[in-house]
Amino acid sequence: MKIPKRLQPLVDDGLIDDVLSRLMSGKEADVFVVQCGDHIRCAKVYKEASKRSFKKAAQYQEGRKVRGGRQARAMGKRSSYGRQLEEEIWQNAEVDALSRLASAGVRVPDTYGCIDGVLLMELVCDDSGDVAPQLGNVALSEEEAIRQHSLMMHYIKLMLCAGIIHGDLSEFNVLVDSKGPVIIDLPQAVNAAANNSAEAMFARDVNNMRRYYGEYAPALLQTQYAKEMWALFSEANLTPNSTLTGEFEDNSEAADVDAILEEIEAAREEELERLDRIRDVDEDA
Repeated sequence: MKIPKRLQPLVDDGLIDDVLSRLMSGKEADVFVVQCGDHIRCAKVYKEASKRSFKKAAQYQEGRKVRGGRQARAMGKRSSYGRQLEEEIWQNAEVDALSRLASAGVRVPDTYGCIDGVLLMELVCDDSGDVAPQLGNVALSEEEAIRQHSLMMHYIKLMLCAGIIHGDLSEFNVLVDSKGPVIIDLPQAVNAAANNSAEAMFARDVNNMRRYYGEYAPALLQTQYAKEMWALFSEANLTPNSTLTGEFEDNSEAADVDAILEEIEAAREEELERLDRIRDVDEDA
């Protein structure tokens, strides 16, 4: 295929030998299958902020570290330099999160560098060498759904122990190969300890997984892993070796109406975004 303009510098520098195909076009990035020497990898080309449609980006970026006061002021003033810094932080957030999560034992794609807004990383494939499907395109038995859900809760626990919340986890951001789920797409990764919306985003991530796997194993719909893990995390008692049960007894005497309304609104927005993604997939098919 014709080499996209954004990938040409990497071809000129010998980092990419050939662009084989377009894998997908999303709301935040375009992904291409590329040849790098003897390896087939993927190149994730981040879209410019003006062309992205990720909602409430500032909410996700809250709590991310900025190098110094000058940079923080520039970002606050929305100067051209500040906007450039925001782009760098947005792109580097995914590289940093993928690296930290791999070290923590979470299954994520290997990365090979981010150059000029292009992230080179592992192409996750199935046993036949084809691109691994999204979780949302995989039919599961009840037994397999329970197994994968348990593994996903373990990965989410490891993520939280590493201080990271995916922030947009759903069946569209998980690939499935012969070993099980692989978590992808983390440019919006949230700082679990420094973001005021961290708990709500964490609950949404966990409950999205509960909802999806619960379609195949209805008993999972009764689990409370989000509340259980967050309670342990809040008390500094969550560790990679913590045993989870999926049970949680809420001892609060009065309901937090505002929190409930926020959760309902977050769930509504998530469902609208899920439907948008389904339509995008149907249009690309």
